[in-house]
Amino acid sequence: MQYPFEAEPLPYEYNALEPYLDEEILHFHHDKHYVTYVNKLNEILKNYPNLQNMTLEELLINTDELPNEAKTAIKNNAGGVYNHELYFACMNSADCELPTDKLALAINSAFGSIDQFRAELTAAAVGQFGSGYAWLILSNGKLEIIATPNQDTPISLTVTPLLCIDVWEHAYYLQYQNRRPDYVDNWFNLINWDFVGARYMSLASKSSVS
Repeated sequence: MQYPFEAEPLPYEYNALEPYLDEEILHFHHDKHYVTYVNKLNEILKNYPNLQNMTLEELLINTDELPNEAKTAIKNNAGGVYNHELYFACMNSADCELPTDKLALAINSAFGSIDQFRAELTAAAVGQFGSGYAWLILSNGKLEIIATPNQDTPISLTVTPLLCIDVWEHAYYLQYQNRRPDYVDNWFNLINWDFVGARYMSLASKSSVS
């Protein structure tokens, strides 16, 4: 996908994530915040024809090719588009089973157990100061958990994200107010492990990970 970028629709109905995330939040988060990042990115790139053939990923990875006067704005808005699209895709409309097969084995190998993985991702998400994301990433063929501020994205660090949770207040405040730990705890019921597992298998095979 290249300029002009188009907002992707939600992969489920707006009320599909209830009771964990309600319909009002999804309308507000997707239709306002995410779409605004798409529109702002297009508005910026309108003035830079030489960047219009770059994909979203290329804009975030090849930051040395961005003009200095627009670099921060492009990174912030391209990151907002990329991060939101992965966040929405990582969730499912029904309570999901735990990961299975090779992803489950990789999580157990990296963290010791699924429960420990959940504890570490929770700590990263709850502990992120201010706005940002917590991520499950693939780095040099191994799974790790990191947190990033604002709309920073792991692909700018040359690692590959598999899963993310948005901990900007707009992702949960209308329903959970300041209770970020409650939001994070409930979010684990929404993880689309089929999507994450397929993403892991695709990326791991490219990294020659068995």
